This record gives sequence, C-alpha cells and structure tokens, in this order.
Amino acid sequence: MKKGVSTEVGSASELIDDKIAGLADWRGEMLAQLRALIKAAVPEVVEEWKWATPVWSHHGIICTGETYKKAVKMTFAKGASVPDPAGLFNSSLDGNVRRAIDFHEGDKLDKKALTALIRAAAALNKA
Repeated sequence: MKKGVSTEVGSASELIDDKIAGLADWRGEMLAQLRALIKAAVPEVVEEWKWATPVWSHHGIICTGETYKKAVKMTFAKGASVPDPAGLFNSSLDGNVRRAIDFHEGDKLDKKALTALIRAAAALNKA
C-alpha cells in the first residue's frame, strides 16, 4: 500500500460523502460547497482519500479539505506558486510550497475568486 493512502473501505467519493454526512454542522455544509465548487471548476478532477482527508487532484494534488473544530481548511499543495489576486490565502503563509484558506462559521465563499484559484492550481499541475 502506498504511504498516506487510506485502508478504509469504500471509494474516495463515498468516503468524502461519509465525511460530509458525519459533520452535522456548518463544517459539513462548507465542505460540501467547496467540493461542488472544485468539481465545477475542474470537471476532470479526481477525488481521493489520503491521510483520512478529502483530496482533489488533476495531474497532481490541487488541494485537500481538512476539517477542524472551528475551521474548514482548504490547503493547496503548490499554493505558494499560485497567483492569488483576491487575497484568499489566509493560512500557512510562511511555507515555501503550500498555502491554505481557513473558512469559519458564517463565512461566505467568493465563488468567482475561489474558482479562479482552483483553476490556476490545476493549470500549474498540468504545466
């Protein structure tokens, strides 16, 4: 088995469905919204389940969707190299490679800017 790959039973999409359903609060709704946005932005995206976390890939990892007690974190694997003109990145800013966005209860998604960020990350993987 590859390092970091889950031994849980079920497809990655099913495991992500279960994760969302198991979060019976705003975090499940936020993760579901982010998932839908990712799939709309990059229709060829592949859903994976690594490190007990939803992962979205296209020619490499685009981002992960981690859930914490007070945040849903969208971590972009190569975020430091992705243009962020809207200034969405608000976490993991000190790293040389990754960047993240922490979403908190009540936050509204800037769907246009987030879609552009997701597409830029996917394009970077393909380059």
